[in-house]
Amino acid sequence: MSLRVHLHGLDHPDFHAALAGALDPRVQLVAADEDHELLVAGVPTAAQLDRGPTTVVIPWAGIPRSVAALFVERPTIALYNIHHNAAPVAEHAIGMLLAAARRLIPADRLLRTGDWSYRFAATESPLVAGRRALVLGAGALGQRIATALVGLEVTPRLLGRTARPGVLGPGDLDEALTTAEVLVVTLPWTPETEGLLDARRLALLPAGALLVNVGRGPVIDEAALVHALESGHLAGAGLDVWYQYPKTAADRPTTHPSRFDFGSLDSVVLSPHRAGHGLATEQLCAEHLARTLNAAAAGEPLPGRVDPARGY
Repeated sequence: MSLRVHLHGLDHPDFHAALAGALDPRVQLVAADEDHELLVAGVPTAAQLDRGPTTVVIPWAGIPRSVAALFVERPTIALYNIHHNAAPVAEHAIGMLLAAARRLIPADRLLRTGDWSYRFAATESPLVAGRRALVLGAGALGQRIATALVGLEVTPRLLGRTARPGVLGPGDLDEALTTAEVLVVTLPWTPETEGLLDARRLALLPAGALLVNVGRGPVIDEAALVHALESGHLAGAGLDVWYQYPKTAADRPTTHPSRFDFGSLDSVVLSPHRAGHGLATEQLCAEHLARTLNAAAAGEPLPGRVDPARGY
């Protein structure tokens, strides 16, 4: 028995070539106007959902809140997410952590003009080795980041949505922050996580802590974050996710990522929400999606089930 699948908005040729070579013969790709049981779409619309798919796979990490609301209204449709970008995002997180700590961005900026003064500046670069870390989010991404931190001689702890062996639970957050000399945020933006790291919680971090956010911007209170950096309570930060995004292609050259001037802070590495990008991304996406579709065709449980009410 075949599984009829419609792919929407996945047009990269590398993706299609990799997917075609990995699909079970029982997976049949069909056009939008043909009946299909499974829809693959980054931002599915109400009209697409009402065409009758029983299963939807969002082929990137994270569910937009507006999309989650559509599924809350349609509880009979099962929603899944894939996490193919865990490796590139983890690498990006570690790269931003080291760049922020070693002050690579301001040094690079000056030396490009022939100015060597940063070599002799009084600014100290914090050492990462020997620190204790807290990774918020214990999924595929958080676990990969924790493993990488061990290689840097950093001692990580993971905190997830529920406590389990080796993973702290939400009730442990405040205590865990008090010893987190490195804090890495991988959390989605949901009603539960919005503003989770407010001024009070950022103040719990040890003075001189380093912070990386590859989850979603609003998980950290915007004003509290810039204040913690300006005051020096945070020694540095790497930020790949933001508070303001361009709404159109024309806005891309002129949209500041925040209402605050993070760019004036030498302790901050700014990245335009591209941690998951890379030469291997399309290949990884195709491989992970193929595994999900093949499991569906075989009647096996699918990985990455999402609770729309919780947003992840």
